[in-house]
Amino acid sequence: MFTFNRLTKVFDSSKEIPLNNSSKLILMSDCHRGDNSWADDFAHNQNIMFTALNYYFNNGFTYIELGDGDELWEIRRFSEIREAHSHIFELMSKFYLKNRLYMIYGNHDIVKKNEGFVKENLYSYYDNKTNKKEILFENIKIHEGLILNYEKTDDKIFLLHGHQGDLLNDYLWWLARFLVRYVWRPLELYFCLKDPISPAKNSKKKRTVEKRIIKWVEAKKQMTIAGHTHRPMFPNIHEPLYFNVGSCVHPRGITGIEIKNGTITLIKWAIKARADGVLYVDKDIISKPEKLESYFV
Repeated sequence: MFTFNRLTKVFDSSKEIPLNNSSKLILMSDCHRGDNSWADDFAHNQNIMFTALNYYFNNGFTYIELGDGDELWEIRRFSEIREAHSHIFELMSKFYLKNRLYMIYGNHDIVKKNEGFVKENLYSYYDNKTNKKEILFENIKIHEGLILNYEKTDDKIFLLHGHQGDLLNDYLWWLARFLVRYVWRPLELYFCLKDPISPAKNSKKKRTVEKRIIKWVEAKKQMTIAGHTHRPMFPNIHEPLYFNVGSCVHPRGITGIEIKNGTITLIKWAIKARADGVLYVDKDIISKPEKLESYFV
């Protein structure tokens, strides 16, 4: 019931974005950008992510990040993350300057719901090279949810992170952050124990989160795209309309969902090798493109 009410509340308060058959969107989640240390889960995929974002920027896509973009449970200071992955943030800033960037907060970067934190950390930053403040995402608004309003059928697509209603990851996030930062992370690093708080590392927790969201999706008959569990989901026509973009910290690549030309597609970017041993980054289609209107019949 808690999850049902929370999802309804987020949906009712979400900003609407027009979507038509000329729109081009790329949705990704759970980058967990860290400090580029050996414990940074994003570090091994940062070149893949940079290549993918370059492709999407050059091809006119809008980038929507569905939460947990930054690992602010394990890392105290956002400035350390921005400095470690400055090339990623410079590219995201280019999206923002073109009005092609939207960001949703998740549980691991839930501090972004605080306008004071966003103003202090995301509007601008101090550049040690120029010895002055530089613009990053000036006046950006970080959302808890967004709604894509598909103009052709007047149907809505609900976007959110997916932690809503989870006792530890939503209501008691400050306790969960403490446990991750000071208990489970050290245990994971030294004894290879899995964090029971995280759906991404706990299969039972993952299934529980998915079932709760799907129950809401079925009751509301509302197409929903989330992240949080790190498990990509792409339903067939006439199945419950719960999609999941996966994450950017998979061992061998990053996943996401493209919406373009009135279709929706689950994709993966990964490093591949040519016959001569040269490595390159390329995109694969995981689930064939489906027309959006097929889901709204």
